Amino acid sequence: MTQRTAEPTHVLFVEDDDVIREATQLALERDGFVVTAMPDGLSGLDAFRADRPDIALLDVMLPGLDGVSLCRRIRDESTVPVIMLSARADSIDVVLGLEAGADDYVTKPFDGAVLVARIRAVLRRFGHASGAGAGARAGAAAGPPGQGPDGTADGRRGVLRFGDLSVDTEGMEVRRAGEQVALTPTEMRLLLEFSTAPGTVLSRDRLLQRVWDYGWGGDTRVVDVHVQRLRTKIGQDRIETVRGFGYKLKA
Repeated sequence: MTQRTAEPTHVLFVEDDDVIREATQLALERDGFVVTAMPDGLSGLDAFRADRPDIALLDVMLPGLDGVSLCRRIRDESTVPVIMLSARADSIDVVLGLEAGADDYVTKPFDGAVLVARIRAVLRRFGHASGAGAGARAGAAAGPPGQGPDGTADGRRGVLRFGDLSVDTEGMEVRRAGEQVALTPTEMRLLLEFSTAPGTVLSRDRLLQRVWDYGWGGDTRVVDVHVQRLRTKIGQDRIETVRGFGYKLKA
C-alpha cells in the first residue's frame, strides 16, 4: 500500500529587488516550498488569482501596486495568510500592512532560516484555526454541554455566548446579533484565546506566543492592530484594554 504524500506548500513571493527575489526563492525551494516569484504588485495580483497559493510574502515597497494595496486586494478575495516584508522595523508601513489584513511581518534584511520559521509558524496556526486543535481547546473550556461561560443556555455543544456575540468553537463560526461575522483565521484564533478566558487579562506576550506561535519576543504592534481589527467586527467595547497589562474580553 502506497502512502500518500502531502503536496508542497505553494508560496507567492512578490519582491522588486532582483537579488533578494532570486536568493529568497532559491532558499525557500531548498526547504521544499514551491515558489511563484513576481517583481511587482500587479503581476503579483495576477499570479495570486491564477495560482491561489497557500501563503503570500509581499514586500511593502512595490512598483505599480504597493504591497499594502496588494495585501488589501488579496484580503478582499481570500483569507490566505499574508506576511509583509519591510525594510524598517519602525516603519509606519508595518502598521499599514497589518491594518490592511496581513497576519505577520518580517524585517529586511532577514535570515532565510528565520523567514522559513515564520512561514511555518503562520501555516501551523492557520491549520489550527480551521481544524480541531483550537476548537477542542476552546470546547474544553466551555463547561457543560449547552452552556456558555456566562451561563447562557445554548442548544449546541461548544457555543460560547457573550451578550449578542456567539462563538461556535467547533464550527468556527462567529455571530453578532444573529449576523455572521467574517474573521480571518488569525482573528479567529485571537478571539478563541479571549473567549476561553473571559474576564481574564491576557498579556501581549502571551497572545504573541499562543496566537502567533512566537517562541521568541515579537513586536506587540502585531497584537494591538489585530485586536483593533477584531473590535471593529465584534464591537468596540467587547475587548477592554487594561493599561500596562494587556486585554480582556468582557464576560
